[in-house]
Amino acid sequence: MSEISVVATGLRFPEGPVAMKDGSVVLVEIERQTVTRVHPDGRTEVVAHTGGGPNGLAIGPDGAFYVCNNGGFQWRTEMNLLRPAGPASDYAGGRIERIDPVSGAVTVLYDRCGAHRLLGPNDIVFDGLGGFYFTDLGKARARDRDWGGVYYARADGSGIAEVVHPILTPNGIGLSPDGRTLYVAETETARLWAFDVLSPGVLGKAPFPSPHGGRLMVGLGGFQRFDSLAVDGAGNVCVATLVNGSVSVVSPAGALLRQVPMPDMFCTNICFGGPDLRTAYMTLSGTGQLVAMQWDEPGLRLAYQA
Repeated sequence: MSEISVVATGLRFPEGPVAMKDGSVVLVEIERQTVTRVHPDGRTEVVAHTGGGPNGLAIGPDGAFYVCNNGGFQWRTEMNLLRPAGPASDYAGGRIERIDPVSGAVTVLYDRCGAHRLLGPNDIVFDGLGGFYFTDLGKARARDRDWGGVYYARADGSGIAEVVHPILTPNGIGLSPDGRTLYVAETETARLWAFDVLSPGVLGKAPFPSPHGGRLMVGLGGFQRFDSLAVDGAGNVCVATLVNGSVSVVSPAGALLRQVPMPDMFCTNICFGGPDLRTAYMTLSGTGQLVAMQWDEPGLRLAYQA
């Protein structure tokens, strides 16, 4: 692994990075409530103001940005680190948004599945067939928290379905290189689960005692928490890991191969870019940085990655 280089500073809890063809990285700033473009020289420009809490971001088949909006947080600074601290005072639920990359216009695509209101959409991945999977982590309050879920939806707004429920704090989500396995990381348990994809939006489920039909890939001991993830070209799942501040690399067979340390306990996400997809970009949210390093495996090219 190479040394870590700082691409941008001064970001307000960055997440959801997507590497673009022009060398820029588009990400969200959750506390600032924006979608922001980071240029290679570190200069930033706001693409859109979303309100709420923009979280996961992906490029859709129409070239637009699709954002998981968690509805917003309250914020606290401790140990010189910015962190979320409960739902925002004006929280009224979460939503999936489509953002025009040129005008910055924001359209709410989904805010419910049937009668169920979305609570805290978090991370998103497209399958290349016009649909996307996303996690809904929910919200934690002083004395209780929501059960989370995983959903499949169409990019044109024509349909949404719940595919996993209940699941505790689902966060990172990704697909294997062949698209036949869906990976979901749980934050509070530091567990990585795998689901067989039978067809778009249809998952095979493992029997009891699986709590939701997933197959356990790995569960980390000690005080570690999983955040968002990316898959590399070899099929390894690279999970941003909180508290110990690292990227945990898990093989398709479920072995923890290594943990790549980061200089922030809130390492929240990773994506791959560059001409050979060997540049890994990580969001260090507590200190408000986007950093980069050369990775030992090329990343997996996303379905609609520009």
